[in-house]
Amino acid sequence: SSMGDAKAKKKARFEREKLSRRISSSRFNLLAIGTRRSPAPYLYEEVDYWADLDERVIGVIARDVADDDYYWALLARDRNGRFRSADLGSSLRSASYAVVALRERIAKAVTEDDLAVLGTQGDETNHPTDLLAVPTNIKPEDLHPNFRLLLDSPGRAPARAVFKELGPWLAPSDPHFVKEFQTKQFDQRLWELYLWATFRELGYDVTQPEAPDFHIVSPRGEFTVEATTCAPSVGGVLADHPDPKTPEEMKAFLADYMPMKFGGALTAKLNKRSAAGESYWERGPGAGQPFVLAVADFHKPGGGDEVGSMTYTQEAIWLYLFGRRIEWSFKDGELSIRTVKLGEHIYKTKTIETGFFDLEGAENISAVVFSNAGTLAKFDRMGVGAGYAPDDHKYMRLGFRLDPDPNAVIGTLFSEEVVANNAEGWSDELQVFHNPRALFPLPLEAFAGATQHRFEDGNHVSYSSGTPVLSSQTIIMRLVGDTEVMDTAV
Repeated sequence: SSMGDAKAKKKARFEREKLSRRISSSRFNLLAIGTRRSPAPYLYEEVDYWADLDERVIGVIARDVADDDYYWALLARDRNGRFRSADLGSSLRSASYAVVALRERIAKAVTEDDLAVLGTQGDETNHPTDLLAVPTNIKPEDLHPNFRLLLDSPGRAPARAVFKELGPWLAPSDPHFVKEFQTKQFDQRLWELYLWATFRELGYDVTQPEAPDFHIVSPRGEFTVEATTCAPSVGGVLADHPDPKTPEEMKAFLADYMPMKFGGALTAKLNKRSAAGESYWERGPGAGQPFVLAVADFHKPGGGDEVGSMTYTQEAIWLYLFGRRIEWSFKDGELSIRTVKLGEHIYKTKTIETGFFDLEGAENISAVVFSNAGTLAKFDRMGVGAGYAPDDHKYMRLGFRLDPDPNAVIGTLFSEEVVANNAEGWSDELQVFHNPRALFPLPLEAFAGATQHRFEDGNHVSYSSGTPVLSSQTIIMRLVGDTEVMDTAV
């Protein structure tokens, strides 16, 4: 009977639907971190995400913005381990129709398809980048202590999951990238990995030419980026770290010592020339487009009860770049702000001119991007957000958020548990400083959503959405029986 057929069909479909499950957008975003092309958000609106039970294939349902109908896409890993489109269906009249079709396709993939064949794209490289595979010829003692932590700590499983997905997408022109990440240049390479993930999240197609580090393109525009970091000083007057403890010492430190650290890193990039005599902004496929320097501060690692340098040096970069100090005072309970051009920064016997953007040649630098979040802790939190926290670990984050009250001088203290699907973004802590003298100004849209600073009619204007985190620490707790043991603070 046809009724019996219908019943059998329904039962079969029910059985096949047991082979797929919904996944979160955070999970899908990590697994597909390199997949989407930059025009996608203008054409489609993603509405739902699915996977088989082992996540060998994943899928997305999206609405076609122009036609107002739906399509599904099935993604399988290519020979380099990257999730890429393997099949799709389009012109479906509702999201629920598309879901039925996608779940059927996932069931077919895991019961009938050879997934290796299904995923093969034909453009794979012979040597995909694996950030965590240590070559046999490297001695354990040569590994960077932070890389060893990443590799060996159970609590770092979320970060490992992130690096596993990032690695295969990277095609750095530098063949030593992985070795340096594992050994001497861990901080610098981590910063570049963080920037890559951030630009992908912001919807850009990212390539890594020989120089500068990144060429970034989307329908919103095009620019290039060179990454740099403040490393610890080994010689000279700056090697003797002032180690500020009191508010007065901190103020002096941020006014003079720190601008020298940023100044050293940034002016080195400003003045660097290739063998052919070209500056960074004259090189590569993005020459003639806005050029951005991205700087992170790793000059003093955190440890024990000390907070690493990244958590507090934001104010100094602002002072140094604009060469202006914001002077504030309270009048009748209202905050009054004026900008003052400063003299030089002086520390012991060293003096540097303030105002990086005022230096000769700096008009070629459209903006400076800074973040104090290019750390392992960020990769851990993004991994936890994507659902990779081990069952016996808990992740707490404490720090300061921007206080939206214009009369506030310091941020508001917060502490929160980091949990799956908590919607933290790669670019949340990003600060963009626009050069008022730029030859090629960077449009605000280029970093939409990040905190941005610029001068308009001589006044400092900041844009931000929500309440961005100014600085934070992440504490990893291990659950032992019924007690929580602090594993590490990062």
